[in-house]
Amino acid sequence: MNTTVWEWFEQRSFHFRDFQNLAEGGATRNPLTTTLVLPTRNVADTIGPILDTVARLNARTGLIEQVVVVDADSADGTADIARARGAEVYSENELLPEYGGAHGKGDAMWRSLSVARGDIVMFADADSTDFKEHFIYGTLGPLLTDPGIQFSKAAYRRPYTADGKSVVDGGGRVTELMAKPLLNFHFPELTGFVQPLAGEFAAHRELLCSIPFVTGYGVEIAMMIDVLTEAGLPAMAQVDLEYRQNRHQPLWDLTRMSSAVLRALGRRVDVPERERVPHAPEDVLALPRPDIYLHAVATENGLRLDEHLNEQLERPALTHVLSSGQERDTVA
Repeated sequence: MNTTVWEWFEQRSFHFRDFQNLAEGGATRNPLTTTLVLPTRNVADTIGPILDTVARLNARTGLIEQVVVVDADSADGTADIARARGAEVYSENELLPEYGGAHGKGDAMWRSLSVARGDIVMFADADSTDFKEHFIYGTLGPLLTDPGIQFSKAAYRRPYTADGKSVVDGGGRVTELMAKPLLNFHFPELTGFVQPLAGEFAAHRELLCSIPFVTGYGVEIAMMIDVLTEAGLPAMAQVDLEYRQNRHQPLWDLTRMSSAVLRALGRRVDVPERERVPHAPEDVLALPRPDIYLHAVATENGLRLDEHLNEQLERPALTHVLSSGQERDTVA
């Protein structure tokens, strides 16, 4: 049965209060087990409060059977703080070491599936300054209450604060300026998602293990598209968590994130990455490699062209890795 975006939006958009019974510990025990995964990189100031919040909710409800922190070998003590609070802590470079060193957030998420034991796996960003219990039970709610839902994405407003001034919806610039226009153009089925790049989402582990993972910041948009292909729109949902405050990145970093989002989506619509200027004479310099991001800027000392390595790999579906041994990665 085909579902329009408007129908999906009405039927599959929830509010965290719809799942308040999960937070009160009075809900019927769900047979599905859950794992919470927190990919971390130098978040010593936020990981402790986040894990304390998880522990308080768990003491009352038992919603999370396993808490996993996959750390990027942080130099600020992130791993020690997480370990002291009872989380299972892994270096992202020690999981599936046959694939070499980890390449960013998406790779850490993919590797975490090799140690996640839950029927449902939930991911959450670890840089939230005001992490609430409803981030967990709200995101998990659709999966725990509706057997037809296999993937649940957080939705929220993103305030932006700078110099003591707050703009209620000033955050999420890559989402608004890059991800949503791209989805409208190439994958209109997904345009009902308020936060397609949200780091808070949950899915059946079997589903996550059946799709490839893009390394780096392109992971969320690629996953949305792959879940749509694998499970269909009716199996996807979103939950309004109201507000979420995370670290704000400088504009230069956001341009690199936008580039990663564009490349990940472009691979899923078979957009070739050029090697030369079309119709150019042979003596014209070829374009840089696709994994080189060039950024021209104007500074007080004049114009400058910066070069940054923005490597993006695509890890194979973990099901294939576990069943047939190591497979070769493809460059995205």
